[in-house]
Amino acid sequence: MKPYFGYIRVSDKKQEKGVSLEAQKSDIEKFAAQRGFHVVAWFVEVQTAAKAGRGVFLGMLARLEKGEAQGVIIHKIDRGARNLEDWNNLSRLFDRGIDVQFAHEPIDLKSRGGRLSADILAVVAADFIRNNREEAKKGFYGRLEQGVYPLPAPIGYLDRGAGIPKAIDPAKAPFIRQAFELYATNRYTLSQLRDDLKARGLRSKSGKALSKATLSKVLHNAFYIGLIHIGKAGRTFRGKHSPLVSKATYDRVQVILADKTALRSVKHDFLFRRLITCVKCGLRLVGERQKGRNTYYRCHSETCRGTSIREDYIDDALQKLLRLLICDEAERREFRDFVEVERKHVTEETAKLRAALDMRLAKCSDRLSRLTDAYIDQMIDKETFEARKHGLLGEERNLLDQVAAISASELPRGKAFKKLELGTAAYSGYISATVTERREIMGHVTSNFGADGNNPAITLKSPYQEIVKWRISQNGGPCRGTPKQRAKKLLDIIIAVDQKENSAGVNPPVRSNRTRRPNIPTLESPQHPHV
Repeated sequence: MKPYFGYIRVSDKKQEKGVSLEAQKSDIEKFAAQRGFHVVAWFVEVQTAAKAGRGVFLGMLARLEKGEAQGVIIHKIDRGARNLEDWNNLSRLFDRGIDVQFAHEPIDLKSRGGRLSADILAVVAADFIRNNREEAKKGFYGRLEQGVYPLPAPIGYLDRGAGIPKAIDPAKAPFIRQAFELYATNRYTLSQLRDDLKARGLRSKSGKALSKATLSKVLHNAFYIGLIHIGKAGRTFRGKHSPLVSKATYDRVQVILADKTALRSVKHDFLFRRLITCVKCGLRLVGERQKGRNTYYRCHSETCRGTSIREDYIDDALQKLLRLLICDEAERREFRDFVEVERKHVTEETAKLRAALDMRLAKCSDRLSRLTDAYIDQMIDKETFEARKHGLLGEERNLLDQVAAISASELPRGKAFKKLELGTAAYSGYISATVTERREIMGHVTSNFGADGNNPAITLKSPYQEIVKWRISQNGGPCRGTPKQRAKKLLDIIIAVDQKENSAGVNPPVRSNRTRRPNIPTLESPQHPHV
């Protein structure tokens, strides 16, 4: 009996579990028995034939060229080739005298008519694939235009069925939010963040800890801010799914990922590392540990080598300032009453805020429409269209974040109460926190740390600096006036600072490498001896 190879194929794993492969094999065995062929080896492939380059198929062709079999039996032409390149490879085999048989399509390739019929069937199979690809592409981008992601949900979301937006995964979504928030602090490498998330319990769908590569993809994925970006096509779509992180946090993460900020390794994690500035020369003081016990911060400039201050002195001065931010319960109760009065009249105010944002959203939507019209009218090329569309969708996402954040807590008194609560909690949080947590608290409430010789000079951020100044002005003892009067004064201080900053259009102060002598209220503290 003549030795032949048998080749059977299905396109994917789902079909592999069905009966297609067994049916193909059975038909080939019957065909071989009728013609006196003996199948000496079977080649089974689970891969689409739409593209050339199938490993099993190419390996079989190589063995046929070596003469290991007289020919090959394939169930149908489209099982062997759905692209013209593979059909050309089979045709070359036949031209070289290697027999090619089709069990379900008994075509005589030796005759001109049979060869023509086979060529036509191969072209039809290739055209069928091209048509399917185009239809699939239409359906794919049609879903994207509707705001639905037609691929498996990224980690943090759940699939809900075809044509339905992804749902937030209540188990994994909090981890993804934490991943963005932690990385946005610029204190983590990807390896450190991966280990932190692993310790918190985040796992992939397979139950394994996320790899660095997977974590990087998560942090780069605009899906988490409500956009769908298709990298290969360079196109961005507005998603209907709920975002997990804000646009501001996502943008901050992208800057860090692009290495536009430097993550510094820390050999000694001193509490006030890189925070204290010499008032005389403006240089940073350097922390040093002496005899394994006390930590000193020294200025190493030639002009002021005498500037040296112990860490516990700075810590004491800071705690005294933080204690002045604490409001007693009576003051907080009166402050909450002021907030409640505002909350009762909040409808009109929030309506104004929402109307302003809605107007900006409408303008953004109009710009998107005009941009699309310009692209349709061929006034701009596709690359320019996609770049501008991506920017406008990002702007729209930012505005939607602001609309979602509108509440009574965002109105002047509500915002003031949040700042008051933060200041009140700063002291208790500071004394019970770790070094890293203390530095975070200092970042929220302090502006500058200075050393004037051997004495600390600390500036708090507004409105905390103004609150401390007012507290000290009350003769250093218990504040005069009733709790309601004191709460009213605190409210006036905080709102006045907010209005001043908003009118000036400035951000909260940022620490610089050089600082002028601070003009601040200070607590009377003993002059610490030179060390």
